[in-house]
Amino acid sequence: MASNARPAQPKTILRGHKTPVQVAAFVRNNERLLTGDSDGFVVAWDLTIMRPRAVWQAHTASILGIAGWGHDRIITHGRDNRLVVWKLTAEHENVLSTSLPLDPSSQPRPKPWMLHVLQISTMNFCSFSYCPAYPDNSPAAAAADEILLAVPNTLSSESIDIFHLPSLARKHTVGLPTSSSPDQKNGMAMSLSLFHHPTSHHLTLVAGYERGLAAVYQLDPNTSKWAVTYQSNPHTQPILSLDVSPDESFFLSSGADATIAKHPIPSCPPSSGIIQDPILTINTRHAGQQSLRIRSDNLIFATAGWDSMVRVYSVKTMKELAVLKWHQQGCYAVAFAAANTSPTTSPPQEEPPRPDDKKPEGSHSKEVTTQVPKMLVEQTPKQKRLHQARTARWLAAGSKDGRVSLWDVY
Repeated sequence: MASNARPAQPKTILRGHKTPVQVAAFVRNNERLLTGDSDGFVVAWDLTIMRPRAVWQAHTASILGIAGWGHDRIITHGRDNRLVVWKLTAEHENVLSTSLPLDPSSQPRPKPWMLHVLQISTMNFCSFSYCPAYPDNSPAAAAADEILLAVPNTLSSESIDIFHLPSLARKHTVGLPTSSSPDQKNGMAMSLSLFHHPTSHHLTLVAGYERGLAAVYQLDPNTSKWAVTYQSNPHTQPILSLDVSPDESFFLSSGADATIAKHPIPSCPPSSGIIQDPILTINTRHAGQQSLRIRSDNLIFATAGWDSMVRVYSVKTMKELAVLKWHQQGCYAVAFAAANTSPTTSPPQEEPPRPDDKKPEGSHSKEVTTQVPKMLVEQTPKQKRLHQARTARWLAAGSKDGRVSLWDVY
């Protein structure tokens, strides 16, 4: 970056959590941002007005994971050994509290309708992952009310359980790959991702372990057995987070060390043995990057750093594109809004420009103008705010300071 360039600044700071913000997720077509803290509170922020629309204590301990299920359900996973599915619609928001955790309140905060509760282990700080119960090519795929949920095994944190919702029945237990040395253990599962492979349509599980091992498992529907299709150990410290690309052809992992690795996702077990080498690894020289997330357009990804920095990288080259600094304490969570292309914006480039790039002096490059559609000009202020919330390229970062910064990137 140019030394005389003004550092990028967040567009908005959301203040309200009393304790560190541990998780974040955009839901409802980017209209809501969900954040959860180490006291178990969840805040649903209305991004059209940047104010809370619902606040409740989902858990009695720190929240490990949060996600939207469809348009009206929220999944939260807490350190109190519970995973809960909540019903949260716009009508429900009208009767819930908007009193933030930071605000003193003697009134109890009502909770949304609790649909399902699953008792699970949280000894290893590993959050859940979920996917539809059936692949897209299945006749049963239309059953949107069924999902599969991956969580650490209750008795053995090295294994992974897969449950079916809404039945809450355990369908599979996936064992840990055998280490090459009997004295070397891979340790606890630290991060998970569950999905149906886009080519084989087989149920696929990606797992990162305490020893720094990354592994891909695939279910054979004929034998109901799981096979390891890939494993590699590019990290010297525990894997803190991983994320699968939108096309599900590869995944990225980050750890307590300074390494970020790009791994393949084979469609079936290789005939010549399990692949051992990642596609690419980089030494970022910055240890402790977690909550790695890839944006839905597959162009950039971001990490939350223990050093309080949010770093943005190119998915293609894995080069660092930007360092976003505003928080004074460590960052624990990042989340991308879905990268919807607005009719008033140009499509993203393969290599996005840096946010503080300036046009060189004397440049005579032709400026591109875009005509604003008439429908946008005639919108009411409320409709304009809703359109902006749905199309803004938000990157949210949650910090130990209890604050959430919103950045408009690339």
